[in-house]
Amino acid sequence: METMVKTDGGELWADDTGGEGRDGLPLVLVHPGVGDSTIWDPVLPALTARHRVIRYDARGYGRSPAPTVPYLPAADLSAVLDHFGLGRAVLVGSSMGGAASLSLTLDEPERVAGLALFVPGVTGYADLDDAEFYGDVERLAKAGDMEGIVRLGMGLWGAAGGGTPESDPVVAAHFRAVLPAWFANVGHQQPGPPAFDRLGEIAVPTVLALGELDRPVVVRCNEEIAARIPHCRLERLAATDHYPTLREPETVTRLIEELHAEAR
Repeated sequence: METMVKTDGGELWADDTGGEGRDGLPLVLVHPGVGDSTIWDPVLPALTARHRVIRYDARGYGRSPAPTVPYLPAADLSAVLDHFGLGRAVLVGSSMGGAASLSLTLDEPERVAGLALFVPGVTGYADLDDAEFYGDVERLAKAGDMEGIVRLGMGLWGAAGGGTPESDPVVAAHFRAVLPAWFANVGHQQPGPPAFDRLGEIAVPTVLALGELDRPVVVRCNEEIAARIPHCRLERLAATDHYPTLREPETVTRLIEELHAEAR
């Protein structure tokens, strides 16, 4: 069932498959910054066959209105849990969504039963603050070259598909779709408190899958995240860049299912 979730100063589009699933422990899918909630489409049929699954679009992405006030992604994730009356859930976060999931786990640990992280970001990891990239984006935007931004981003995050719109039209379509959200979020999306140095506090079952074809800085960050979270299971996806659900959906599904079983 589709609905709009009220947040602090805004609202989010969300979809809930309903029911309790086989054990009453729902999955909440939190998308990356390089795609909206449709990035989960390749894994949804298998997951919804077994579980209650909730996914949503972050502010400005997909079917959610653009932000008008400053906000924290982790606070919005908490608002989604509140809206659906979830006391505990398994969080499945990719990239930007992984960062939000980690922050919420530190802020409200009693609400998180398990973490499935795919190429996650994390607040407080300085090397992920890519000023050069965003400077290039600003330059291209001022020139009106949106396709240049798509090409630039795919060259960084879409290696598995060849890294160009011509070689990988599916990823190119996802990338084009999120550009309005990128610009709408400037000055509104806030990173929140640093989480990287607090990862040792996480005490729930966690799996982290990195993409071997992802940017080296992301691979390094993911290795360090996994090393800091107690008993975190690190998986290396050989055919994956920053789009694991598109590159290896069967593996992503399997890892989510295994983590869910452990979280029970």
